[in-house]
Amino acid sequence: MTSHTGRLYSLAIALVVFFLAWAVIATHPWATAGKDARLQALAVREAQLRKEAKLVQTVVAQRWANYQLQLKARKTAIAATKTSSAQNAPISTASSGASSASSQVKVVTLPPLTVTKTS
Repeated sequence: MTSHTGRLYSLAIALVVFFLAWAVIATHPWATAGKDARLQALAVREAQLRKEAKLVQTVVAQRWANYQLQLKARKTAIAATKTSSAQNAPISTASSGASSASSQVKVVTLPPLTVTKTS
């Protein structure tokens, strides 16, 4: 092959054949169509997590409803206590004045604090 044109054509054909073979090999036509075991395990784990998340959401919803009921009952009890204490206020102030006179506060004075420094 002394012709430059023949060399160029043969080089071009060789490059086309090379890249075509590369593309065929890269597609892995001999590989099986089965899924990867890691992907299957990941799909199973995802389904498990979705199921657990749904369960957690139902538990949280139940706890929230229970909390709301307890809060309503507590607010009702507080309101009832406030109304009963408001009705009994004149009676309780008279009795508290008498009880405060009978219980006296004792004031205790302590000696001054002496701080000694050690070197």
